[in-house]
Amino acid sequence: MPALSDRDKRTIRLGGIAIAIYLVLFFGLRGWKHLEVSRSEYQQLLAEAQRIRRELQPYENRVLLAEKLKDSFHMDPQKLSRASLVAQASAAIQKAAAGGGVQLGPMRESAARPSAKELGSMQLEGTGPVAAMMTLLHRLETLGYPLVLDTVQINSDPTKPGMVKMNLTIIVLDFDQWKTEEVPSA
Repeated sequence: MPALSDRDKRTIRLGGIAIAIYLVLFFGLRGWKHLEVSRSEYQQLLAEAQRIRRELQPYENRVLLAEKLKDSFHMDPQKLSRASLVAQASAAIQKAAAGGGVQLGPMRESAARPSAKELGSMQLEGTGPVAAMMTLLHRLETLGYPLVLDTVQINSDPTKPGMVKMNLTIIVLDFDQWKTEEVPSA
């Protein structure tokens, strides 16, 4: 291979520099466009995340309130079996009454009213001291079942001094019907 002259060397260097500048500009412009697209996608993703955060913020309070209610009432609606809910609630009421010193009499269960959002209702009679009756009424809300006291009637028991008779009507709610209800618009 013949030796290159200074002029040939300079021409090759200038050609190499020109090709390098061309490649830097060509790929630099391409890289700049790619970075700009990436930045634009990131901005859109960030705006979407902020929008979702704003949409979910009102639900945070609802979740906290629902958790507080679940903890205070010892109830988890997802674990309740709809088919045996009335029987389980009845057993829990009887257990709470026996643990509190209340003697329960007959307990009558009836089917739900078609127009109401309930699974059924129970009527029960009990006898015991006033403190035990009040404790039972208080414990009904913490049994872990969706119970509503419909009627409460308390009378003194003339045959036993210091004892009272209580007649209760308790409604067992159906959560499935309550959660599908649409909120009326004002």
